[in-house]
Amino acid sequence: MALTKNDIVEKISSTGFNKKKSVDIVETLLMIMKDQLAEGDDVLISGFGKFCVKDKNARRGRNPATGNDLILRPRRVVTFKCSGKLRDAINGPES
Repeated sequence: MALTKNDIVEKISSTGFNKKKSVDIVETLLMIMKDQLAEGDDVLISGFGKFCVKDKNARRGRNPATGNDLILRPRRVVTFKCSGKLRDAINGPES
């Protein structure tokens, strides 16, 4: 099951913020992150991880439905690398 934006808003509002303020907080945070990534900057959240923008070169591809070769245009993609603290939290204490 996925954690949705609405779930995040609900969790924030359960800490004492009203629903509208919670929505504003989530929307503002996501807008800041989107703007930074669109500018090509990385977003580092300590204890959570780092969102990075990577450039992909043009490459040959194939349409799986038709089998036709085509050239895929250069593009930018966002990658995520979790922090050591998050990795440890996910994997639990070492035995």
